[in-house]
Amino acid sequence: MSLLEILIYPHEILVTPGSDVTVVDDGVRDFLDDLAETMYAFDGVGLAANQVGNLRRICVIDVRHNGEGEEPGKLIELINPRIVERSGQIHWEEGCLSFPELFENVARSKWVRVEALDRHGEKLTIEGEDMLAVVLQYEIDHLDGIIFPERMSRLKRRMALKRFKRMLEAKKEDQGETSVGGT
Repeated sequence: MSLLEILIYPHEILVTPGSDVTVVDDGVRDFLDDLAETMYAFDGVGLAANQVGNLRRICVIDVRHNGEGEEPGKLIELINPRIVERSGQIHWEEGCLSFPELFENVARSKWVRVEALDRHGEKLTIEGEDMLAVVLQYEIDHLDGIIFPERMSRLKRRMALKRFKRMLEAKKEDQGETSVGGT
């Protein structure tokens, strides 16, 4: 297993939809292992393939970091996930490994049912409520090329992205660089 590089916004791959996995083989399983290792190393609760530069519909989730999380400590590996049913609404403060230090409240469905394949290519159905529902929706959005600021109002998104850009510029200045461009 190895750690993968997490892409930081505004990298174009973050807004590019992933392609379905057609064959679940050892390469896919190795990638799932690397994705999980990377998520844990950066203290995330989810990580999508395009966040590490891979345009396949693969993600991993573990909501163990929250005392109220469903099935704490259980790694969820999803290949080609799709939300097939949803209900209710919840507001949740979200953050992202590709948007370090940016946290905003976002409205999501309170409950979802997701169909996907597991690491052996077998069909699975997972239901999530509250935090697990939020993380499932969040990671599937990533796989669809949708970043979480797009789930905010236009004004809130503009303010959040402006704040994020200023934070990146300050970080670059601290490192002796002068401008922020696409990474």
